[in-house]
Amino acid sequence: MRVSYSSAALLLNGAFAVAQSTNGTGVTCPTSSKFSPTTASKFFANINPGWNVGNTLDAIETEGSWNNPPVVGSTFDDAKKAGFKSIRIPITWAYHFTSQSPDWKVDEKWLQRVSDVVDMVVQRDMWVVVNVHHDATTWADLTNAETNVTAVEERLGKLWKQIGTKLACKGEKVAFETINEIPGTTPEHGKEVNRLNNIFLQAINDAGGFNSQRVVTLVGAGEDGAKTSQWFEKPDAKFKNPWGIQYHYYSPYDFVFQAWGKTTWGSDADKASLEADIAAVRGNFTDIPLMIGEWAVSPTATETAARWRYFDFFIRTTSKYNTSTILWDNGADFLDRATHLWRDPVVMDIYRNAVKGIANALPDSTTDGTATKQESSAYIYHKKNETVANVTLPFFFNGNKLSKISLGSKQLASGKDFTVSGEKITFSAAYLRTILTPTSPLGPLANLTLAFNSGAALTVNILQYSIPTLSSTTSALPAAGTDLLIPITWAGQNRPAAVKAVKSDGTFLVDDWTQYLGPLQQARMTYNSQWDWTTEGLLIKAAALDVVRSGGKSTTFTIEFYPREEGNSVEYVVTV
Repeated sequence: MRVSYSSAALLLNGAFAVAQSTNGTGVTCPTSSKFSPTTASKFFANINPGWNVGNTLDAIETEGSWNNPPVVGSTFDDAKKAGFKSIRIPITWAYHFTSQSPDWKVDEKWLQRVSDVVDMVVQRDMWVVVNVHHDATTWADLTNAETNVTAVEERLGKLWKQIGTKLACKGEKVAFETINEIPGTTPEHGKEVNRLNNIFLQAINDAGGFNSQRVVTLVGAGEDGAKTSQWFEKPDAKFKNPWGIQYHYYSPYDFVFQAWGKTTWGSDADKASLEADIAAVRGNFTDIPLMIGEWAVSPTATETAARWRYFDFFIRTTSKYNTSTILWDNGADFLDRATHLWRDPVVMDIYRNAVKGIANALPDSTTDGTATKQESSAYIYHKKNETVANVTLPFFFNGNKLSKISLGSKQLASGKDFTVSGEKITFSAAYLRTILTPTSPLGPLANLTLAFNSGAALTVNILQYSIPTLSSTTSALPAAGTDLLIPITWAGQNRPAAVKAVKSDGTFLVDDWTQYLGPLQQARMTYNSQWDWTTEGLLIKAAALDVVRSGGKSTTFTIEFYPREEGNSVEYVVTV
């Protein structure tokens, strides 16, 4: 369905008086409160780029329950210094109700905490999106046959009336989002989400204050672009709030979530698929403001060169289709909130330049799905005890010119330490031997900085590796519901690249269909849901071990490392 923002007749025009409740019982803001009405288009433009303070106020059961401490103002200072203009504050309310139906009273202390965090952001002259987050799956899951839809409508309305009342007099930099990723898979679910958008709008308007003028981001089922395009309907025209649509984008799934050994991205087909997705949503909502409220490619789960290229292309594509973006950060991916450091500063530099439309030079990397090994120009990998030779790395200069290469404050000599031919840089064996000495340890040894006349500076990490070792290579299947830690003595880049699982009869443990994928993906499992890693080694999740148990066959887990090349792996057998 094609929806036109102008056809919705919701554009702001003219001045506004102080907002009043539609039923006369809402908040009247004091004359000292300031609110400068804006359009949704301007709001969405102003938030770009944005940052999610994830796994914090949305944590279950309360702030600080997951991997982050309660948020502090300096976190937003870090985000602003990094170039972000807005903060999306995911908030889970399910565990803060002090009464049940029909009032659904929310703990006043929690409401005050939310208000205080909103103020932290606004005081830093940043824009804010406030939402209802994991409630979508705790009590508002439309796909659950036991969900009472009438109760969901009642609770959402009562909840937003209270949120709207508490935040009624916040300025125009504060926007509201109906509900995060509410599960829905049918046209009927889509219609119900449209109804919830109207219930949300009614509630905040009833709350009074400035809420009838406040920008809102409306959602579709799952906050998914395709389903939103198919089932979203404009809100009731009686509501005069400036509005746009928020959807989320985590695609392609296999690369973003490191499923089935997918560690490459950037082929022409990859780019075409991503652009088609973004273009399709814009094509369905031709002049409605759009934001992607969540997206990410995690430094902890993805290959570096592929990630850098994804960031650059994604931001340029969303800009092409006039779609604002808010990066998802769970506290373990991008910003180290304790040290105030970004875990991948290069990707942040690429991000900032792409948002401004400045061309970035980018590393080359393997994109061929039929490849048997993966190469990356973000690294110079050297296998210990092998002869140090010249190393040539290809790049995409994208119209830029290499200015210098340096290691810390020391600049490398062009023509001696390195040479440039077209868009290929060759590092001389003589220079590399100054870093890769006979006594050099395993692991990252140096980060070379490649500066260009424009755009982001790139790094090339010189890393020495050997094949990691295991203290044991087999064990019996542990008890049901138990993860299995396989201790590893790391020997280079201290994380796995992929995990292959094959039963003793030669069949794949999971996802037999991966036989139709390339050599680097066949029989591979999915990161996080089936395997994970710690500083001590590889963790085979209970879910994967349960499949071993049900199959009744011993299974060989092949743990593969970076660089992904033949032989850079170890095997561990779980016996039944």
